[in-house]
Amino acid sequence: MKKIEAIIRPEKLTDTIKGLKQIGITGFTVSQVVGRGKQKDTQGVYRGKNYKVTLHPKVKLEIILSDYMVERTIRTIVDAAQTGEDGDGKIFVYPVLEAYNIRTGTLDFDIDELANRQEGRA
Repeated sequence: MKKIEAIIRPEKLTDTIKGLKQIGITGFTVSQVVGRGKQKDTQGVYRGKNYKVTLHPKVKLEIILSDYMVERTIRTIVDAAQTGEDGDGKIFVYPVLEAYNIRTGTLDFDIDELANRQEGRA
């Protein structure tokens, strides 16, 4: 299993979710975050005074999925979220060793359907 964290522009969230649903990814977590990368600072105005915006609003998607879905999921996120401008975001991929069901307190084998089929747990 893998965990994908994708930091994207907030205005690209709807398109990204549509793309994920089209490939069968329906479970994910979405968080509002702020961050700093190559995107340039911008100017804001509050009560008539200018200020510099150095942290930009972003959205973080977290998805746990089977290894065989990683490349397809990354391609889907890139296709949906890419504008070609600085600040489009990043995608990180991490290994997931175990997952637990909080309700039952047991290992959750349902997250990784491919592993279930390979190990005869389906």
